[in-house]
Amino acid sequence: MRSRVICSLLLAAGMFLSTPSFAQVGAPTTTAPTVAPPDLPAYEQPVCPGDGYIWTPGYWAWDGQYYWVPGTWVMAPEAGYLWTPGYWGWGGGGFMFNEGYWGMSVGFYGGIDYGFGYFGNGYEGGRWENGRFFYNTAVNRVDGNAIHNVYNTRVDERVNRVSFNGGNGGINARATSEQEAAARGKHIGPVSAQTQHAWSAHNNPQQRLSANHGAPPVTASARPNTAVHPKDLPPVQRSTVPKTGNAKLDQKNQKEQDNAVAKQNQDRQKLQQKQDREHQNLTKQKAAPARMQQVEQQHQQQTQQMHQGHTQQMQQMQQRQSAGGGGARGGGRR
Repeated sequence: MRSRVICSLLLAAGMFLSTPSFAQVGAPTTTAPTVAPPDLPAYEQPVCPGDGYIWTPGYWAWDGQYYWVPGTWVMAPEAGYLWTPGYWGWGGGGFMFNEGYWGMSVGFYGGIDYGFGYFGNGYEGGRWENGRFFYNTAVNRVDGNAIHNVYNTRVDERVNRVSFNGGNGGINARATSEQEAAARGKHIGPVSAQTQHAWSAHNNPQQRLSANHGAPPVTASARPNTAVHPKDLPPVQRSTVPKTGNAKLDQKNQKEQDNAVAKQNQDRQKLQQKQDREHQNLTKQKAAPARMQQVEQQHQQQTQQMHQGHTQQMQQMQQRQSAGGGGARGGGRR
């Protein structure tokens, strides 16, 4: 029964950025771990960096070994959207990670107590009112001098550091009908800032369990770690093309996805080459440090705009294909 519940939630969640995988966003898919993820580390939440940011809790990801992706504040992709955290679940022969997503309501996240409003069921860290997000200061660190849309409602939290659902020693929680409806409703996968943040953790040896033994040096950050240049971005993620029962449509959808991936890789290469040329020119000119910093900021903006457009393009294509639609629209940037 546990395996069926977990698999159904994997499918319902859409898995917009990748196939149902054992790693989180940005990391390569590997075989399922048979060893449970470690307990969640205790950490302090950074102060919210600004209005509209929503807390996304840290988690253990997997790419052949566990590593910690720090919790961070992320700007909501749209007004009204809330984050449903990903979670590990026992699938009968190993542990599988159920991808997190943004939606109009918070779905099932395994009953895991991530803290800071995510106490295993729903979200008590804030709410949307008239297009603005109001923060519950009882569970979030918010600068009241900078952000005035706040309230204070005490919650009963029972701290539990178990990081997985089902299996031996896991959280014994099941999705309600409302939570299953949230997974089936309109939602999108992690935004580009989240995929880059996860990739940064993936590339940091000190974040790996083998190095930190369950006490990662960086547990949380005020903002996601984002790439400056295209070469720093995580690989373009493919997803399993949904089977429609129409062989021609499935083939068309697969070709559309292949074209989009190829075009996005081409876009990255072109932008990287352009930025490399600018670096070379600055070096020849012996540019001042202030000028070098200004160019680096421009490069980061270029990289972020490109990656955000690519992420939105893949999400829209996968949503359309999952809904039974087809029709390639090309792989160019939006």
